[in-house]
Amino acid sequence: MMARYHEHASEIISLLSLDRQPVALAFMREAPVDVPQADRISPSSCAFWPRAESSVFYASAEQHHHCQIGAMVMGFALPDVVVQQIGGLVEAMCGCQYLSPEEGEKIPKVEAAASGILYGQLSVFPQTPAAVLLWLTPAQAMLYQEAIGSASWASAPARTTGRPACAAIPLSISDGRPVLSLGCKGMRTFTEVADDRLLAVVPGASLDDFVASLRTTVSANENMEAYYTKRKADMAAMETAR
Repeated sequence: MMARYHEHASEIISLLSLDRQPVALAFMREAPVDVPQADRISPSSCAFWPRAESSVFYASAEQHHHCQIGAMVMGFALPDVVVQQIGGLVEAMCGCQYLSPEEGEKIPKVEAAASGILYGQLSVFPQTPAAVLLWLTPAQAMLYQEAIGSASWASAPARTTGRPACAAIPLSISDGRPVLSLGCKGMRTFTEVADDRLLAVVPGASLDDFVASLRTTVSANENMEAYYTKRKADMAAMETAR
């Protein structure tokens, strides 16, 4: 299984020319005995993602509680104090017009009874991931959107999400299809990801199909690039000859 994910990771990196490792995550019913636990608290759920680019580790539900919205989105059972903090945070977000009052209850949540999350590089992930996260530039996101079918005028309109960025994870898992997110201010602050990067989430169950479609998409775009480059050169020659 690990060999398969190593191949998928290598191919995704090559096809999209990524400069960051794809990250996998899985929701765990209990802490794994053969994987280290996160050794420090995290100010947000998304702050675990960059750490997972270089190591495999387990983070308990409690280690996500400092990010009240993220802990809620990840579907963890929350103690009363965290629920109260969520209420206060949503009220503050509405007060500064970051959220509208009716949005709070409609934020997507993972439907899983988990004790925590296993994070790590896709290339060495030890089990089937629930989701795979990618950081994409706009040009890479173009290929991604074409590969997942969202660019097709014959399919349903593309859905691009935003705040909170982590909501793309339950959306992708529940819908069974890849999602693209513009992110949110929390994600930008806590992950320190570059301003030109978008978050892509591929459900683990669709990973094989995604990689196969990505191969076709990249090949098609290479053919179109050759056509457009020749067209551009031909037009330049015509202009010079005038």
